[in-house]
Amino acid sequence: MAQVDFYILDRVDEQARNTLACRLAEKAWRLENTIHIHTMTQEDAQRLDELLWTFRDGSFVPHGIAGGENKAPITIGFGDAAVEPCDLLITLCDEIPSFAGSFPRVAELVTADENCKAKSRQRYASYRDLGHKIDTHKI
Repeated sequence: MAQVDFYILDRVDEQARNTLACRLAEKAWRLENTIHIHTMTQEDAQRLDELLWTFRDGSFVPHGIAGGENKAPITIGFGDAAVEPCDLLITLCDEIPSFAGSFPRVAELVTADENCKAKSRQRYASYRDLGHKIDTHKI
């Protein structure tokens, strides 16, 4: 079973959620982990791809869109596209990706938006019912 960490932001905006995804990915990469960040749409993935280059001055986070010959330690995917399991899955989706169970660690990022919180509660219950170890962190 995976370790699932819910990171609860006190902000409503999606930009804060995406920036947290970048910060978590950078930290995990510096600890020599491989990371996949999963978004809902191709546009979301492209936006995150751009943000990983600019979210912090002086940072270098090797990444790329998942698929093909991409062997970067951080990949970004979207939709139902399956990915190779790695050390950490960061999900920015409303539903649990079908492949989440193949990752040893999952990070769920939640904003203070009521809709986002409601959907995260459903994911929390699903993870709990599947027997995953769950922790929450207020950011």
